Parts: sequence; structure tokens; C-alpha cells
Amino acid sequence: MSGGAYNPPVDQGLKIIHSDIDLLVLDKPSGLLSVPGKGPDLADCLETRVQSVFPGALIVHRLDRDTSGVFVMAMNAGAQRHLGLQFERRHLAKTYQAVVTGRVEPDEGEIDLPLIADWPNRPLQKVCHDTGKPALTRWRVMSRTETSTRLELSPYTGRSHQLRVHLKEFGHPILGDPLYGDATAAVRLLLHAHRLTIRHPAGGEKTEFYAELPF
Repeated sequence: MSGGAYNPPVDQGLKIIHSDIDLLVLDKPSGLLSVPGKGPDLADCLETRVQSVFPGALIVHRLDRDTSGVFVMAMNAGAQRHLGLQFERRHLAKTYQAVVTGRVEPDEGEIDLPLIADWPNRPLQKVCHDTGKPALTRWRVMSRTETSTRLELSPYTGRSHQLRVHLKEFGHPILGDPLYGDATAAVRLLLHAHRLTIRHPAGGEKTEFYAELPF
């Protein structure tokens, strides 16, 4: 969970970016869980909505509840194994966009801080240099105002809440973040999975998918 009561967005149908016999690529809405949580009140999620239309679709990865954007599912077990290995071995590229508080003055940089679950305060994550797992995020400025900055984010690793914690520690939390920033600063978490580049399970051709920016 990402904080606050769960009020998933009304089901207005799937936003399909691409589909074929191996892949289903969607634009996940903000506010919707990727997979079911514990309890009937957390049953509504992207996985169940997709499987009501495509019964054979299989989960490969997850996005935070409040993060929107490119979400890939496998249409068979072979494709799931192929894609799962790409995520596990980092043989893919993920690019996000976020709007953060404050004016970020360097044009680009990276955040290299190890992360671990903050167990007494789950689902929060925290930086821990002793027991945390390596986590690296590269960023560059897309645009600035006097009070906020739009960043392109390229996570090398895929730790839970990585981008959100890294930007908080950087001193520029993401606008609308209910866990690591000010939830009232925006109508939603301003974090969007904008682009995903993978190798197609059928033949290994490099394939790139985009989800239109919603903010």
C-alpha cells in the first residue's frame, strides 16, 4: 500500500498500449494496486481487471499503487519466464518522469543509496548503509519552475519505493507523495512510468513502449 484508505479509480476499461500472443502492455492508472492486497477491500487491482478480459495474462512486475504508466504482462508461461529474467537480470530499461518539490539546480546526476524495509513502519522503506540493498537512480532535469522541477528518472535497480525514497533523501520529494512527502501538494503522486524497453519474448527484438504523460 502507498498510504491512506484504498479508493481505486472507477473501472473505465483497460488502456491497452500493445497486445500480441506473448505480451500485453497497459497504461496503469494512478491509485490502482498492481496485484491484490490482503483482505476483500483490497481485491480490486490491475491484475484482476486484466484477467477478467484476458484470463491467461500473467504478472511479471509491479508498480506502486499511486504510480501510473507502462505495465507489461505476459500472455503465457514462456513469455512470463523470459520477461521475468529480464527484470531480474536488469536486461531492460525503465524511464519515469516525476515532478518534485523545489528547484533542482544541477542538470543531471545520480543517487546511490542502499535501501531496506523499515519493518516497524511498513510499507515504508529507508536508507541503511549497513544492511540495505544497493539502489541506484540516475536523473536529469526536464524543466524547472521556481518551486518545482520535472525530472526524468532511470532506476538501474528496482527496489521497493526506490524513486520515492531516493528523491526524499535528495531533498526533493515527489509532489503528492503520501508516504515520503506532502500528499496535499498535488491531486496524486506525480510519478509516471513513461517508457519501458524490453526484449520481445518471441525472437528477442528490442521493443520500446510509451505511456502518455498524464501531468
